[in-house]
Amino acid sequence: MTQTCTTCPYCGVGCGVLAGPDGEIVGDPNHPSNFGKLCSKGSALGETIGLDGRLLRPRIQGVDATWNQALDLVADKFRAAIKEHGPDSVAFYASGQLLTEDYYVANKLMKGYIGAANIDTNSRLCMASSVAGHKRAFGTDTVPGIYADWEQADLVVLVGTNLAWCHPVLYQRLLAEKTRRPQMRVVVIDPRRTATCDIADLHIPVQSDGDVALFNRLLTHLVDVGCVDTEYVAAHVDGFAATLSAARRSSLEAIGVDPDRITEFFRLFARTENVVTVYSQGVNQSVCGTDKVNAILNCHLITGRIGRPGMGPFSVTGQPNAMGGREVGGLANMLACHLDIENPDHRAAVQDAWQSPTICSEPGLKAIDLFQACSEGKIKALWVMSTNPAVSVPDANRVADAIASVPFVVVSDILERTDTGDLAHVLLPAAGWGEKSGTVTNSERMISRQRPFLSAPGEARPDWEIIADVARRMGFDGFDYQNEAQIFREHAALSGLAKRFGRDFDISGLAGLTDLDYDLLQPVRWPVPQAGAHGGRFFADGAFFHDNGRAKMVPVEQPAPVVRSELTLNTGRIRDQWHTMTRTGRSARLSAHLAEPFVEIHPEDAMAHGLRDADLAEVATEHGNALLRVLISSNARKGSIFVPMHWTAQTCHAGRVNPLVAPATDPVSGQPASKDGAVSVKRADMAWFGFAVSLKPLSPTTAYAALAPSPLGWRAELADPTPPEDWSAMARIITGCTHSDAALLEDHSTGLIRVALHQAGRIEALFFAAKQPVAVARTHVAGLLGKDISTLAALAGRAGADQPDPGATVCACFDVGINTLRAEFANGAQTVPELCQRTGAGTNCGSCKPELATLIAAIPKPVAAE
Repeated sequence: MTQTCTTCPYCGVGCGVLAGPDGEIVGDPNHPSNFGKLCSKGSALGETIGLDGRLLRPRIQGVDATWNQALDLVADKFRAAIKEHGPDSVAFYASGQLLTEDYYVANKLMKGYIGAANIDTNSRLCMASSVAGHKRAFGTDTVPGIYADWEQADLVVLVGTNLAWCHPVLYQRLLAEKTRRPQMRVVVIDPRRTATCDIADLHIPVQSDGDVALFNRLLTHLVDVGCVDTEYVAAHVDGFAATLSAARRSSLEAIGVDPDRITEFFRLFARTENVVTVYSQGVNQSVCGTDKVNAILNCHLITGRIGRPGMGPFSVTGQPNAMGGREVGGLANMLACHLDIENPDHRAAVQDAWQSPTICSEPGLKAIDLFQACSEGKIKALWVMSTNPAVSVPDANRVADAIASVPFVVVSDILERTDTGDLAHVLLPAAGWGEKSGTVTNSERMISRQRPFLSAPGEARPDWEIIADVARRMGFDGFDYQNEAQIFREHAALSGLAKRFGRDFDISGLAGLTDLDYDLLQPVRWPVPQAGAHGGRFFADGAFFHDNGRAKMVPVEQPAPVVRSELTLNTGRIRDQWHTMTRTGRSARLSAHLAEPFVEIHPEDAMAHGLRDADLAEVATEHGNALLRVLISSNARKGSIFVPMHWTAQTCHAGRVNPLVAPATDPVSGQPASKDGAVSVKRADMAWFGFAVSLKPLSPTTAYAALAPSPLGWRAELADPTPPEDWSAMARIITGCTHSDAALLEDHSTGLIRVALHQAGRIEALFFAAKQPVAVARTHVAGLLGKDISTLAALAGRAGADQPDPGATVCACFDVGINTLRAEFANGAQTVPELCQRTGAGTNCGSCKPELATLIAAIPKPVAAE
């Protein structure tokens, strides 16, 4: 079978995959990012490429239209808005899911032809603080190191990143190296005790936004114990004295951690030459995110631990092409090739290269400001590309209202229904992963090809082609592209400006690629200033990108302490889901691990708020509220709760978290703070809880409903404060089986309700309800759909002795349940490796291994007789 070498569409690790035309997906053993490994999400890619729910043709006001009709309307509306209200009256909101070629064409159209900089991206929610911190310190948005540094380090510090769940392949590379070299040390700095702590020699549960104080005090410690590389600082670094003075004003109390742990971390960092500090959203998503980044960079600059093998700061990106978007200027405050909008020479050079009629003269609206401008009536035409801001942006209800208020909204996406698409006047069907061609750049600056192995369904088209077609209809020359290779060559040639202006991003050595060369392009790390070159590390010998060639240490102050009586809200991701689940939510296997939104809360906080495990809790802020399943865990920091951000109006309307999050932003980067906010929590009074499975799509009318696919249909967790008059009628409505026969069992002693909906002996749906969260074997129940069995057996809700129930999924890669693991433990498996060998769990991405260890630790051990 022919396999296509392509790249995973999820996180910034940039894993290579081999894809078959039948959807079979395996890791590419020759790709330098993953060497054949894939995480659970990547392994399940073949389960997400079906056409259910796909947008297959353009729509205008909900009615199918031709491409000519839709594109003419888009061009006319944007042209009219610009003519009447000026270029700043229109905006694009793009995505790290776009390929570099898509991003490039959109950026060129907005900044060089429309003449405004109102193009921002969901990367603003992800990596903007890293961009700003890099620019302040280095002069450009440069990631100094490469993945191999992690494996050559003697100390790896993981700050604000649950690497085991969010970047599992990198976590496994790190774990493999630590297993090979047990003397390697790993420190995890995170308010929560996450799965990543399984590898940690030291966990520092820093309080929210305590990172600035932590790294400021680390800086003073390094100075006090004589760890300054005075030669490197004298030759290459400015700002030492002022930065040290500011650092000395930070207090240990602001860190909120046992001083002994802090001292141990400081000693580890001071005595270890090869240190890599890896950071992600816990650092970036903060009102002081840029200062956090610079506090980390300052520690590496004064020690000269940067740019050499096994050392340096490292920002891991959240999206597959967040880096590629930054390279083409896809953020509102950037020009292409890491050039500056504010610099007239940079603007003139880009305009000359594009031969464009104009060029933006000042930065555009960043994400939060962009949607505020929408609500104020300043944006007359908005184009949202391949993202879902009505769910993903903080204060999401207000953002949805703002989008709805724009006179003309275009959404190009692969799905016919998203929260944002439901607000659009025009929907444009975009080609998706596996159907389109282009490049992406990962967190270590590695450019890889995404190649198609499927035909685009219906009338779907690549994003760059849609954008270029609109540009031509608006009357603009310069968009007559024939293919992606032509766009890439133009992008690569433009990057030659970086060298002229003393900047970092230069891939001009790839500007001469033929179409065939482009098609065969192997992963290559920038910079690539000439053909055959392959970029490595930056800054070992200085050569920074400020005008004087020196780095700048940036004085940062710890934020004022926040004293609150409420709990603190921390948001983030879970292991098997991605962003707003428009892709991963299609996989029953990925949904089986954690099938509904939850609030993770410390046991003492749960007791104080009257919460029990599996209760529903109402979590509220001044911006909104949510109903969430209670998960009591000592992994949570006392005083703080954690809520995942993936659920939408389609999957769990009541469980969306971003309506709770305030639109507060970092003043330098414009990145929203999604990790720190005051929140109230109380038990939600529900008259009943339910669980339903159906062969047909579910249509719940309850106050709480969390939907997920099951292997044979759909499943839902349900709850409502009012019981129905007729349970069978409700079951029919919820499951969509309105004409099925119903068998009802009601246990008056326990209040348990069971309904089987069937036709000709075939189970079409099952519904269970009780006064408490329903205790049924969910995996077993979901597997009964479509079977010809007695209703009595189906209503039992549990497997018989001849049908072992695997239980709740622990390993999504191989669909291994908790009961299967417990059975193997009972049969003699005493360690994680033994469980892995016997069941297959943990042998792919390995991100379930911490749960395996927790399972083993929780099982009582026999006590030896005296």
